[in-house]
Amino acid sequence: RSMSSFEDGFPAEKLFAQGYSYTYDDVIFLPHYIDFSTDAVSLSTRLSRRVPLSIPCVSSPMDTVSESHMAAAMAAVGGIGIVHYNCDIAAQASIIRQAKSLRHPIASAAGVKLPEYEISSLDAFGPSSFVFVTQTGTMTTPKLLGYVTKSQWTRMNYEQREMKIYDYMKSCDSSDYRAPWDIDIEKIEALLEDKQKGFVVLERDGETVNVVTKDDIERVKGYPKSGPGTVGPDGEWMVGAAIGTRESDKGRLEHLVSAGVNAVVLDSSQGNSIYQLEMIKYVKKTYPELDVIGGNVVTTYQAQNLIQAGVDGLRVGMGSGSICTTQEVCAVGRGQATAVYKVCSVAAQSGIPVIADGGISNSGHIVKALVLGASTVMMGSFLAGSTEAPGSYEYKNGKRIKKYRGMGSLEAMTKGSDQRYLGDTAKLKIAQGVVGAVADKGSARTGAAQIEGGVHGLVSYEKKSF
Repeated sequence: RSMSSFEDGFPAEKLFAQGYSYTYDDVIFLPHYIDFSTDAVSLSTRLSRRVPLSIPCVSSPMDTVSESHMAAAMAAVGGIGIVHYNCDIAAQASIIRQAKSLRHPIASAAGVKLPEYEISSLDAFGPSSFVFVTQTGTMTTPKLLGYVTKSQWTRMNYEQREMKIYDYMKSCDSSDYRAPWDIDIEKIEALLEDKQKGFVVLERDGETVNVVTKDDIERVKGYPKSGPGTVGPDGEWMVGAAIGTRESDKGRLEHLVSAGVNAVVLDSSQGNSIYQLEMIKYVKKTYPELDVIGGNVVTTYQAQNLIQAGVDGLRVGMGSGSICTTQEVCAVGRGQATAVYKVCSVAAQSGIPVIADGGISNSGHIVKALVLGASTVMMGSFLAGSTEAPGSYEYKNGKRIKKYRGMGSLEAMTKGSDQRYLGDTAKLKIAQGVVGAVADKGSARTGAAQIEGGVHGLVSYEKKSF
């Protein structure tokens, strides 16, 4: 008999023409015939027209996922990170400069605190021997103010421990602590052994790029070897960044371009708007060499509008993220499998790469997104809670956790992300996301850091609707 008489299941054209809206978990692929080895499989792809990647993985522009260390770590393994814009212009530009300068994307396991912080327990140190102090309470800062060692703190009496950390921290202004940003990792290790200081501050143009401790060096020795990574023409990591679609974002974009951004994502929950169409045209006219990615979209009609406006890539997804409640609150969205397939069928005709954004809770979902036509997948919860994700670890019910929140949560909106939901001028802000916590996953570079339409994958979460 002919081969066709043995086939069953549905071809994609027939499955997605039935009028149903499918999530990733609604579909499964049937096995076929293999005549090649896994070594012959190439994962190389494109983020956008002119940004090639070795692996199809992109970190989401969320303020609990993508800052300098995540962007550098993603580039180191052949993907790319998209830096969030829920901060002022100078801060976002600084994050991009720092990410491109992290030649060794080592995210320290040491705690980082604000000057007024009071250390109440050894939990503040985590697995490290140090707590560092910066003006922002993060490593995304131009200057390191000081440090406290675990042994120093344990020797203090109870009255001293109730002081603000700034009052008893040690300074690290000595040149003994400092090294250039592009120093080889073997030389960093030698410095740590020679100086007996316990850590080295890497600097570029007078700004702190990273802090590396002895513990960090030992930890990264166990990481798998990375390939060539995603490197730009300047020889540094390629880094993407998100911006909004307001007039003020034109000024933000100018600073990001000066900082060396390699691609820009117009970050909106509803990408098919007059604001985005006008911004696409502005970016393409003002910075013709910069790739601009539009979205988010879920229908062919939306995609066609952005393609006609001149986008170099599309971002697909609405309400499929683990901390997103858009489908529940606004009654709009689409099953991610259907959205990816439909948009890709249109985008492919114009050679536009598609980012499948959201709903990735296991490796099988990545495979489904790619087979349905996506060039890359964008991940939030998949990477949240890792060492490279922003924020400090906390302990809850004996579990080591990090905060993870949707950019549509009220907490994120109060910092500026309401523009993404076209709500920055509204008197009443309606939440389209939740605030939660994710368990410590280790480094995103080790593979240890791995239900659509609703909240999932969180240790805990808080839900406020308005």
